[in-house]
Amino acid sequence: MTVLTSPAAPPQFEMSPEQALGLAVAWHREGRLDASELLYRNLLALESGNADAQHFLGLLLHQRGRTDEALALMRGSLALAPTVPDWHNNFGNVLLASSQLDAAADAYEQAVRLEPERADVHNNLGVLRREQGRAAESEAAYRRAIELDPNYVDARTNLGNLLAGLGRKEEAMLSFCEALVLKPGHQPAREALGMAYYTLGRIDEAAQVYRDWLKDDPGNPAALHHLAACSGEAVPERAADAYVETVFDGFADSFDAKLAALHYRAPALVEQAVAGVYGQPGGVLRVLDAGCGTGLCGPLLAPYARQLDGVDLSERMLAKARPRQIYHSLTHAELTAFIATLPPASYDLIVSADTLCYFGDLRAVADATAHALAPGGALVFTVEAHEQDAAYRLQPHGRYSHHENYLRKTFDGAGFSLAAMLHVHLRTEGGKPVEGRLVTARREA
Repeated sequence: MTVLTSPAAPPQFEMSPEQALGLAVAWHREGRLDASELLYRNLLALESGNADAQHFLGLLLHQRGRTDEALALMRGSLALAPTVPDWHNNFGNVLLASSQLDAAADAYEQAVRLEPERADVHNNLGVLRREQGRAAESEAAYRRAIELDPNYVDARTNLGNLLAGLGRKEEAMLSFCEALVLKPGHQPAREALGMAYYTLGRIDEAAQVYRDWLKDDPGNPAALHHLAACSGEAVPERAADAYVETVFDGFADSFDAKLAALHYRAPALVEQAVAGVYGQPGGVLRVLDAGCGTGLCGPLLAPYARQLDGVDLSERMLAKARPRQIYHSLTHAELTAFIATLPPASYDLIVSADTLCYFGDLRAVADATAHALAPGGALVFTVEAHEQDAAYRLQPHGRYSHHENYLRKTFDGAGFSLAAMLHVHLRTEGGKPVEGRLVTARREA
């Protein structure tokens, strides 16, 4: 028998390595990561070649954003036990999440060779092929997954998303509907079906999808938000925290890769605006990245900063930012509430790249940032743009757009002078550029 300790159990107890592994995996599934990690590490201290402990510790470290360590452990486990299909599949998932697409393809293909009838592996291979831009192979993989398991809802939803991206909207809606017939409460299929109707201009039908969703799941933040976006009814002044957090927690693993595929330009645009204010980086500014996400702005801002902090509402996005080791601090909070609690003049520069599109009314943000900036400090941000009469609008895709006059009035009223407001393309979406504004505002001395 082996003596092991855990912070979630009495100080000492005895169990076999097999029992310890079973307990560690159970705790891992329950989200008790500290206790689970301790047991995995104890097992490896006793037997460094324990392939099971290596593999599952790797998965756990990936969940914690320590992907390089995770991959090293998982490679080690596969060297010790190369014939476990699940492990190649898991390895592929972690490689895909870290945008190592060719290596992920090798892992999934090995899993298929070991167990050709695994629908989930074919589905994952479909996700991978789509990320590689190999749409025909992606479609074939999804259809093979559905052939192997006709009730595989995720594969039908993924196929629908692929078809929608290819412009095959009617086929996409059929796939989403098939998924919902199999699993009426499946949130990804419901959300995707609503978006498919929206992209076809069938806004009333999109709204009905969200109404039906709310009948089954009253208060669902995604359904409430998108119903308001499509119907124009009960439009909130900003997206609810629960909606934003859920969206970005679910998006965290694939965020960087997906935005790269959309030719995402907001971080580079923000850096250009910062350079326009400060010239060559001097490493002397106190900088806050408000809505930092996975930290895409961090490397661009770091040369300007002696202190670089980040705040974001999504903990899973922050878990991706931490391994960059760029920020002095990362805070899990709603950005307006966080900034409003700062001491006066805490920062010289506050930036917000593609975050304020989840806010309609910007007055609270403007007031908070004016309070937190030193006199003469700069605020640089991007928003989506519209030329209609309204100050701001919640668009059917779920993000807010703002009118130029509203931006000028709001930030003038908060004590800023607008140094620049440029019309920019933030990214592509549905094959079209997303129109936005890049704003540089200085807090008046």
